[in-house]
Amino acid sequence: MGYSNSPLVCYTGLSPNHSGQRTHRIDRITPHCVVGQLSCETICACFPKGRDASCNYGIGSDGRISLIVEEKNRSWCSSSGANDQRAVTIECASDKTAPYAMTDAVYQSLIKLCVDICKRNGKTKLLWFGNKDKSLNYEPKDDEMVITVHRWFANKSCPGDWLYSRLGDLAEKVTAQLGGKSDEGVLYRVQVGAYTVRANADAQLAKVKAAGFDTYMIQVDGFFKIQVGAYSVKSNADAMLAKIKAAGFDAFITTKGGQAVYASTEVKKTIQVGSTVRLNKGAKTYSGGSMASFVYERNHQVKEISGDRAVITYGGTVVAAVKVSDLTLV
Repeated sequence: MGYSNSPLVCYTGLSPNHSGQRTHRIDRITPHCVVGQLSCETICACFPKGRDASCNYGIGSDGRISLIVEEKNRSWCSSSGANDQRAVTIECASDKTAPYAMTDAVYQSLIKLCVDICKRNGKTKLLWFGNKDKSLNYEPKDDEMVITVHRWFANKSCPGDWLYSRLGDLAEKVTAQLGGKSDEGVLYRVQVGAYTVRANADAQLAKVKAAGFDTYMIQVDGFFKIQVGAYSVKSNADAMLAKIKAAGFDAFITTKGGQAVYASTEVKKTIQVGSTVRLNKGAKTYSGGSMASFVYERNHQVKEISGDRAVITYGGTVVAAVKVSDLTLV
């Protein structure tokens, strides 16, 4: 099919980092947090030759949109070639620390950009299932677009809990503007606890996350509530409810949302084989040797870990063995 780029773009700074024309039609949108309140121009500058990363669009903190990789081409954004082949990837300016909050201007532009992407690709619905297995195994109908997230493919929190907790709202607003319909316009959420004491809610949030569920916290009616998903189709919520109950949690389905809040202490993500990392400035090799300055400016992948020793690679080539403590997750 013929591809076009969004007319909402106000700045173009094309990156050479892409795999050429897609081999799959566009039926996914993957929003990311860029980890910095950057302008759309600066987001473009984040992806020079040799960075091994890119995205299709960037949304600056003021809501302006840039084009980085043309929509017809596969970007390098989600730690998954299969996802990037079929997804339009969008880096959104955000805070540098969890929950990686975004400005209202960014969120409103994300809604507009998603509407535009869907329209130009013949879609009337944007779907958020809130579940990795469901999303990745779902084959969208010709008029459907599915939201996916980076955290499903790598040991990352991207797009951050701020945006993750709003993806059901994003899908609902975009679908409404496209003229599509969800089940009576409501969102079905699986609730796994409600607490008047914040510390108890934080503890439950950590337990649910540790069990492998993408969860978030809201505040409403004097309670801190732990919920999973925000589904426009009730059967999807029913399926998630069954999984959560099978994991030993007492849960039920509700249509009531609230103001998103965040755990006092974020669940710590650990460096493991396959993680994308950067070497801390000035760090030596495991045996104490020096390294070229450019090594500290690029992302690497962890190939092996043994105790406090990690082997890092770049483009599939081993770079060095270093101390795990000298690495930072990207």
